[in-house]
Amino acid sequence: MAIAVEKLITSDIIKPGRYLGNERLAIRKPWETAVIRWVLTYPEVYEVGASNLGHIILYNILNAQPRQLCDRAYLPNPDLAAKLRTTKTPLFAVESKRSLTEFDILGFSLSYELGATNILEMLDLAGIPLTWKERNEGTRGHGNISQSSCYPLIFAGGQTATSNPEPYADFFDFFALGDGEELLPEIGLVLEEGKQAGLSRQELLLDLAQIPGVYVPQFYDMAADGSVHPNRPDVPKRILRRVATPIPAYSIGLVPYVETVHDRLTIEIRRGCTRGCRFCQPGMLTRPARDVEPEKVVAAIEKGMRETGYNEFSLLSLSCSDYLSLPAVGMEIKNRLKNDNISLSLPSQRVDRFDENIANILGGMRQSGLTFAPEAGTQRMRDIINKGLTNEELLRGVKTAWEKGWDKIKLYFMIGLPGETDADVLGIAETVSWLQRECRARGRKPLVFNLTISNFTPKPHTPFQWHSVATAEFERKQKLLQQEFRRMKGVKVNFTDVRLSAMEDFIGRGDRSLGKVLHRAWELGAGMDSWYDSIERAYNAWGVAIAEAGLSWKYRQVENGEWNVMEMERWGEPEMGRKILPHHPITEPSLDKPLPWDHIDTGIDKKWLQEDLKRALEAAIVPDCSFDGCSHCGVCGPDFGHNIVIPPLPIPEFAGQFVPNTTRVQRLRVWFGKQGDMALVSHLDIMRLFDRAMRRAGLPIAFTGGYHPSPRISVASALPLGATSSGEIVDFELTQRLDVATFRQRLVEVLPSDIPIYDVVELDLKAPAATQGLEAAEYVLTIAVPESSTATQWQDWPDTIKHKSELWYEQTTKSGKTQLVNLRDRLFEMELAETTNVVAQSALSLRYLGSCRPDGTLLRPEQVLFMLEQVSGQELQLLQIHRQRLLLRD
Repeated sequence: MAIAVEKLITSDIIKPGRYLGNERLAIRKPWETAVIRWVLTYPEVYEVGASNLGHIILYNILNAQPRQLCDRAYLPNPDLAAKLRTTKTPLFAVESKRSLTEFDILGFSLSYELGATNILEMLDLAGIPLTWKERNEGTRGHGNISQSSCYPLIFAGGQTATSNPEPYADFFDFFALGDGEELLPEIGLVLEEGKQAGLSRQELLLDLAQIPGVYVPQFYDMAADGSVHPNRPDVPKRILRRVATPIPAYSIGLVPYVETVHDRLTIEIRRGCTRGCRFCQPGMLTRPARDVEPEKVVAAIEKGMRETGYNEFSLLSLSCSDYLSLPAVGMEIKNRLKNDNISLSLPSQRVDRFDENIANILGGMRQSGLTFAPEAGTQRMRDIINKGLTNEELLRGVKTAWEKGWDKIKLYFMIGLPGETDADVLGIAETVSWLQRECRARGRKPLVFNLTISNFTPKPHTPFQWHSVATAEFERKQKLLQQEFRRMKGVKVNFTDVRLSAMEDFIGRGDRSLGKVLHRAWELGAGMDSWYDSIERAYNAWGVAIAEAGLSWKYRQVENGEWNVMEMERWGEPEMGRKILPHHPITEPSLDKPLPWDHIDTGIDKKWLQEDLKRALEAAIVPDCSFDGCSHCGVCGPDFGHNIVIPPLPIPEFAGQFVPNTTRVQRLRVWFGKQGDMALVSHLDIMRLFDRAMRRAGLPIAFTGGYHPSPRISVASALPLGATSSGEIVDFELTQRLDVATFRQRLVEVLPSDIPIYDVVELDLKAPAATQGLEAAEYVLTIAVPESSTATQWQDWPDTIKHKSELWYEQTTKSGKTQLVNLRDRLFEMELAETTNVVAQSALSLRYLGSCRPDGTLLRPEQVLFMLEQVSGQELQLLQIHRQRLLLRD
């Protein structure tokens, strides 16, 4: 049964549009016809989750399965979470508004070591026990997946879940390891068969454990040395990571009405990376590399841009530049969409492959930012980490960008890498200074760098998984760099917090004993730990939780850098700043010692990781096996496949950058409404909605000139968030004449039903814009009044106001100054509305006509409420705002 959320999702919470579930291209399947009902539960705020490509792909794939449906849920902001707890309302899925307990299976994305506390928060808000043991003890209640429990199955996938699920094993019924495109539909089929056969929860999990890629932790136990082994003979000793082929068509979907973190169409062009950077976990966990056919990429982008209306698209890969057809694909799309003011962004690219071809497809009227990751400041360190980048290649890439018009470039570096010396650390500053000197010319601004210098955090399944660095060393090295950069202009430096780096290391390479730490950290308020304003609270919560679990000594091993095989084996001395704690004997590190994640079969041979670690000590480089010889890592074979590298296509001739069509041939004025859920979408989001609607409809909108051209769409007046309307006005200027009826039909087809179109008229191009012609606005307000008041008094209040000549109100200007305004001068009409508009016995409906001029002379609904309170002497509450119409000067 759907939850009545009208009193929860209101305009007083931050961005209520997050929770509406009314996105364009959302898929709504009938509840009754589905046998298995999924929820993809993303443990971050909506703006992060709804724009995550994996989230969109799996949502589309699951909804494509017969007899199955997939809804979505996100971590609510603290204001809504407080409302849910206060009203004892369970967390709900955004589309169906049903409690999460009504579904058969919930799938969480676990892509960050400290992100599990957000998952516990969501489970608690949903009224679901946090551990699999507690859920197994439940009793049948809602007729969902299992006869032995009233709770859905809870699983996690994602990079962190795949690399080392053990710290989180207490909380999940199973883990989905690796790519989910093929794995999740297989899980759905097993669930469907099990539900129809009436299997118990244990029987169902045992069936799931037979699927390659499914790890059921309750069928495995942890040994004293931290290693994990089956506790029954009918489950595999090692669990295989799944590998799937990317399908770009599933990337098209979910166009939110609120602005998201990645507010663009994203298409994957290559999955997997074989560069072999020794610190990089994604590069190790996604092998082999698999290129997507360029024709499919181009088709998906062209279709996706038409269906979504986005003005930007992104090509996604761990290293986009290793996709050999990148220049050809980018140029082809840029040429096809040349007249639409479309821009391309590349989130990850190799500086050594950045050339004029890539610069051309990235450049244009809205030139996107440029980010490179040299990672280390000296050639020696780049060889140790197998970056495969020379100083000459770094300079050539940066200089090409500068020559092509980029004045600001972002660079990523790391400190604390194995074998690093102070000279290597200072080499970061020397490298940046050198790049600035080489990129100078008369008439050009100096090249500005934004640097992010992060602390190296060792990750499972990488050659550096046996390494640690003391927190004191990170702090010392940060200070070294801070001193160097103080003397440099044109450089902005951001350092990551060393405390959270140690926490990430501690959890990320931990074992099952950390489950109690995660649980307690959540109880103490840890959550959203990757957000800057939560760091202090999170660090304190994690510290207390570790201490209460009696694991402080173990955390100190990480914090003091004692798990540091490279320094111990090569140099034989402890790293500076390391302290050996008494009373807790420390086992000498060994490359052959069992690790908590050894039972996860990623395809990479542990022996190969050990050999590559030794190669790092010698600063020996391993070539990229996508383009050179095999490195014998162990991945390629029947279980994981082989590298798929598609030769580059010819690069089409560059058709030129977008030139905005500023020709204005026709102006159309549209009267529209804002009803239902769309009342909770902000004015800026409505502006973005109209821009995308014009693109989807293929209407010939004119653009402004200048360096940042924008479509000539002008909404007359912003409507308060939460207010409905039947009288809004928006002007469109077109480059080609269209029949008014044709324009209206095409616009209606691409707008949500809660944005009705009432009328469209053609205006003279020289007529004043609606924003300049505004004179007044008519509203109907629904106001809660004290039960002691009478209908006669209600009538007296407007009459009293109309007989006054002055009603002074103190308002604060945008500059922060206060001024007194006479509200009575701004009121033209006021009367009680028809009683049919009254929504409750203790409420009245009031119609008023007030000033709404472009110079800021407005009579807002809350000011009308103030006037009523002044004449009634009572406290009133504004329940609903509806704007009837906007009046323009003749």
